[in-house]
Amino acid sequence: MVAVAGTTHTVFGFWIAANLAGVCMGSSQAAGRAIVGYLAPPARVAEFFGLWGLAVKAASIFGPLTYGAVTWLFAGNHRLAIFATGVYFVVGLVLLAGIDVERGRRQALAA
Repeated sequence: MVAVAGTTHTVFGFWIAANLAGVCMGSSQAAGRAIVGYLAPPARVAEFFGLWGLAVKAASIFGPLTYGAVTWLFAGNHRLAIFATGVYFVVGLVLLAGIDVERGRRQALAA
């Protein structure tokens, strides 16, 4: 989505990027909730969902702030701003790639 939005020069291309964003963000939110519930120890589910909610709210602050700051610092360069916010997605993918879900589930049930 970031690549499409950052490289398109047409309204239709940006419309495609926006739809990709909607599909991907919706499914990632649903998957995130499910994995938090799956990895949370039964006695601490509320804590885990509270922390997850805080992380989601922080993302909804830092993403637009980053976009706005990059746009402001680089004289209205929205392409650079979309690529800068795309870095958050790459970092998230790298961090999530190291999660061993089954190991986490075993530890959650043992707690």
